[in-house]
Amino acid sequence: MQQPSDHVRSPLAPNLPCSERDGAAVSLPPGQATALFASSGNRSRVIVRGELDLVSGEQIRGRLVDALAASSDRLELDLSGVSFCDCAGLNVLLELRHRAVSQGKTVTIQAASPVVDRLLDLIGAQELFAPERSRCAEPASFGAASWSSPKPGALPSVKVQRGRRLSACG
Repeated sequence: MQQPSDHVRSPLAPNLPCSERDGAAVSLPPGQATALFASSGNRSRVIVRGELDLVSGEQIRGRLVDALAASSDRLELDLSGVSFCDCAGLNVLLELRHRAVSQGKTVTIQAASPVVDRLLDLIGAQELFAPERSRCAEPASFGAASWSSPKPGALPSVKVQRGRRLSACG
């Protein structure tokens, strides 16, 4: 069943649906999410709004899979309107990416809310959804190692420093 907001078009991007009507945002009940998509050329773009959890994730999974099927090589996600995302919502995104990779496609997050950014950052998954221009051909190392000079009769040791990777590209 189509949602009324499926028919609304953004004046800035007429080929993409949006969740606005007469300039006012359409509010969703707590625990609800919408996933609106449009295809253009070799890609599909999905705009997700609302709370992404166990129940709402199951509700929008089909729309996400349909959007992936409609794209020939990539799916772009706009998650800037996601106000809540738990591990079940994250799992929906990771499963979508897994499905895309198995089909030779990519899933990128073009815009994300602070909630989504924080969750992806906490588990180290931002790189999985990074746009192509920010990825590198070489894998990045996540820490620096230094060898200490062993004393006669002692075993060498390795000191590892863990840090937050800002860029994998030199």
